[in-house]
Amino acid sequence: MDWYFTVFELIDMRSFSNLWFWIVLAVVWSSASHWVLGVPFDMVSRAKRRGGQAAEDLRDLLRINTGRLLYITEEAGLWIVAVGTFFLAGFVVLGWFYAVEIAQALFLIGFPMAMVSLLSVRTARLLRADGLELDAIYKRLSRHRLVVQAIGMVSIFVTAMWGMYVNLSIGVLGG
Repeated sequence: MDWYFTVFELIDMRSFSNLWFWIVLAVVWSSASHWVLGVPFDMVSRAKRRGGQAAEDLRDLLRINTGRLLYITEEAGLWIVAVGTFFLAGFVVLGWFYAVEIAQALFLIGFPMAMVSLLSVRTARLLRADGLELDAIYKRLSRHRLVVQAIGMVSIFVTAMWGMYVNLSIGVLGG
């Protein structure tokens, strides 16, 4: 029993003081800003610089990914929004009314990612309307990535501030 207590004293299992939570947060936002509509952004940069086959590969991959995203949205979009809203509302209730720290942490990751998902659907629709013209692709994907990075910066800042508040209040209260 003493070993069990020592291990859990060393590895804090609360969300905001757990290193794994911060690693997951960094990976989520790094991935979200790198993979723009399922296309790695370095592929967008290479296609813009070189053109030719790289641009055609980008157009093909984007056509496949936007078609897939829009198909899923048209077929199951309402259900996805309903289930996502249910979970996010549950995280809010559990996190802030019942003080469940993991629910707060999941909401602080999930809510901004839901905004990114809605933004991705909007960008996919705009790209489809543009007819996947290369200049429009570069412009829209760059703008999309910039907005995703802005959402990520605000999200990380808010999560860090809330996490520090929670850690300091628990440390002061001795809980």
